[in-house]
Amino acid sequence: MVMGAAGSKLEKALGDQFPEGERYFGLENFGNTCYCNSVLQALYFCLPFREQLLEYYANNKTGGEAEDNLLTCLADLFTQISSQKKKTGVIAPKRFVQRVKKQNELFRSYMHQDAHEFLNFLLNELVDILEKENAAKTSPEISSSSEKIANGPSHPQGNGVRKEPVSTWVHKCFQGILTNETRCLRCETVTARDETFFDLSLDIEQNSSITSCLKNFSSTETLNAEDKFFCDKCCSLQEAQKRMKIKKPPNILVIHLKRFKYIEQLGRYKKLSYRVVFPLELKLSNTIDNADCEYSLFAVVVHVGSGPNHGHYVSLVKSHNHWLFFDDENVEMIDESMIQTFFGSTQEYSSNTDHGYILFYERLGGRS
Repeated sequence: MVMGAAGSKLEKALGDQFPEGERYFGLENFGNTCYCNSVLQALYFCLPFREQLLEYYANNKTGGEAEDNLLTCLADLFTQISSQKKKTGVIAPKRFVQRVKKQNELFRSYMHQDAHEFLNFLLNELVDILEKENAAKTSPEISSSSEKIANGPSHPQGNGVRKEPVSTWVHKCFQGILTNETRCLRCETVTARDETFFDLSLDIEQNSSITSCLKNFSSTETLNAEDKFFCDKCCSLQEAQKRMKIKKPPNILVIHLKRFKYIEQLGRYKKLSYRVVFPLELKLSNTIDNADCEYSLFAVVVHVGSGPNHGHYVSLVKSHNHWLFFDDENVEMIDESMIQTFFGSTQEYSSNTDHGYILFYERLGGRS
């Protein structure tokens, strides 16, 4: 498939502003696979992730006798894109999409799928495959530790001694650590429990910002009445204060905005089109001990549509200080000022249904 006039227009727009080796390819849609295409574009322009994947492909080229898995299919797709002769065009991620459908029945139908669920599934699968490979290299008898990162925070780590799981390059890119602190109001003892995460799912409110959503995420909550906390020191249920802090920020911070909310009265999910401002530069000052942690936005997966069960996904991607818009096969350059049109709406019912859904931020090295 050739992009024709649109392709040459993009070629012209790209001009000499981009490095010779960079490629900007649209992805063919195989019937409602925009959830997959939009996430793939965000991951392709996540440079640490892309570099590791291309390196993995280069080190694991086989003569075709090894069985395909999601990791080999993704590495193959990224290599295919990066080694194209032309700068722009369209690629069909057929092998990868087929593998996704084979692996997970959730994505087999032609129904509208959730891009955040897909991202979670994909990263977990990659971790699984890499851990199994690492385990096979170190000791063929040991099976994978299968440390999966579920939707949002998971893996409480108690005080029991346990072997540290193998850290893969997927962990190095995306994994952060949260600390769940509970302070007993009777004896002041603080119980802290660490949890790892690949993304943060944030509740949203009308006319808010990512900064205020993060502030709410780590605000102090009082546990009382039937929610009292069992304090080990007092050996009884006590009133307590609880808060969540980011203990170790990830290199790539993925923020998922909870735009789909279950409404009891309606008996179904409703999309929240709230205006939530996401800055191009983000400081994690309220949620973390190290307030010097600064991030820069490089990709946004956008949900287009008024409800959770139908709609479309597109992505906005920053590459070499320029923003591009990816909509399946179509790719175009956009002005940075366009980003704010995806914040959401101040009215409950709006004709603009294009809202930022998953945000990808890259940590800036050691800058305050």
